[in-house]
Amino acid sequence: MEQKADVSGKLYIVGSPIGNLGDFSPRAVETLKTVDFICAEDTRVTAVLLTKFDIKKPMISYHEHNARQRGQEILPRLLEGESCAVVTDAGMPCISDPGEELVKLCAEHGIEVVAVPGATAAMTALAVSGLPTKRFCFEGFLSVTKRIRREHLEQLKALPQTLIFYEAPHKLKNTLNDLLEVLGDRRISLCREMTKLHEEVQRGTIAEMVKLYGEREPRGEYVLVVEGAGESPSEELTLQQAADLARELISGGMKASEASREAAKRSGYSKSDIYKELQSTNQKS
Repeated sequence: MEQKADVSGKLYIVGSPIGNLGDFSPRAVETLKTVDFICAEDTRVTAVLLTKFDIKKPMISYHEHNARQRGQEILPRLLEGESCAVVTDAGMPCISDPGEELVKLCAEHGIEVVAVPGATAAMTALAVSGLPTKRFCFEGFLSVTKRIRREHLEQLKALPQTLIFYEAPHKLKNTLNDLLEVLGDRRISLCREMTKLHEEVQRGTIAEMVKLYGEREPRGEYVLVVEGAGESPSEELTLQQAADLARELISGGMKASEASREAAKRSGYSKSDIYKELQSTNQKS
């Protein structure tokens, strides 16, 4: 397998415009012109991009419904020395996108993967949201199933990081209602159709957005940027609850010491007491 990898081609992860074709980089254009073939989420959408930049390369469809089958077809071609670019309809492949499966497959077989960065709707929306950008948690699309969606939100409600979600127009109203019920009324920024003709950024509270979209129909694709959890009054938390809060922060990516420090700020208990409680609970389990 290692000998094959030595002569293999490369997989290029190429970011495409999220709306405005003028955002397509010269490097991305050059990459698509030099690869042997292109894997596209929707070949019809990508054909518009290729025509705009006079790129003539064979395409194959690669999306969530055929990713496993296509991966087994693409892998031998890469191992034999061909090069391939993966593009999505809009934004950076592998971010809430099946391209991650192809990257994993290449990593397992020693095939080099090269990123050609482009725009992402999540980072673009975060930048204009008016909410804290230093720490954030990207959660992609929430489930269409109400129970799973609410369970997901329950896991996030104590996180102090700014939360970022993608949402389709037909699901927006239900998602806003669940955000309000589970997370409470927080600041939110709804970023619609980023970089496109009808781009719109709406800032307010979740309750205000529930009211707004009770009177108007959602249109276009949305990025929801939601304020993280605020501080909880110390008298409402026991030491065990403070440790549970720290544990939720750890599951969100924090180190134990950092999570204990944050939980201490929000609970009134000392960092060392919370850390000890964490260790004690871990040992019991």
